[in-house]
Amino acid sequence: MSAVIDQFPPGYTPVQRAHRRRVAFLRWLRKIHLYVGLWGALLGLLFGTTGLLMNHRAIMKIPVEKAVQRTVQMQLPDAQQFRNADEMARWLEVELAVGQLQGRVKADPPKRVTWGDREVQQPARWQFSWFGVHRSITAEYFVGNRFIKLETQDATPIGALMRLHTASGASVFWVLLSDTIAGGLILLCITGLLLWTRLHPVKLPAVGVSLAAVLGALWFLWSAG
Repeated sequence: MSAVIDQFPPGYTPVQRAHRRRVAFLRWLRKIHLYVGLWGALLGLLFGTTGLLMNHRAIMKIPVEKAVQRTVQMQLPDAQQFRNADEMARWLEVELAVGQLQGRVKADPPKRVTWGDREVQQPARWQFSWFGVHRSITAEYFVGNRFIKLETQDATPIGALMRLHTASGASVFWVLLSDTIAGGLILLCITGLLLWTRLHPVKLPAVGVSLAAVLGALWFLWSAG
């Protein structure tokens, strides 16, 4: 880009050269702002629509059915013994045919808990979860029981969009793709501010001070919290 900007006919004064460089740079900024905005509009429509539904579905009673949930108590085979949570997770993945769903295992040790006005001993609890865009499975097992609690959720079309919004169970490709929206918004803010200032030597420091003040306030709020 610098090579294109520096190609001026002979006879231009330094002031004229600086002006032409600024004009060419602003033209280049407009193109970046335009194409990044176009890309942001495509995915921004999805994120904006699902974000509005998620923000207002409870307050405004928007009839959005996120998923169809089913709960069941599955009895374990009498001869089946599990030495740890990972071993049970491998067995459940085959038994439930989880396929390509992303899995997570959590094992809580035995502990005493308060129940009403008394303390009781709670056995070790194993929790399993597998997530996908269209389907999710969770399981809970207390060591010593002969049954395990299973819950499955099959997302509706709107529910699947909401899961994509939060990247719940999404692939690494989708996570990286959605990250481009965040990067695009940052780039749009920077190019928009530069276009607004038009590289004016008075406006640029004012924008820099304003951004520094906003970042300082955010850092103060974060550190105070």
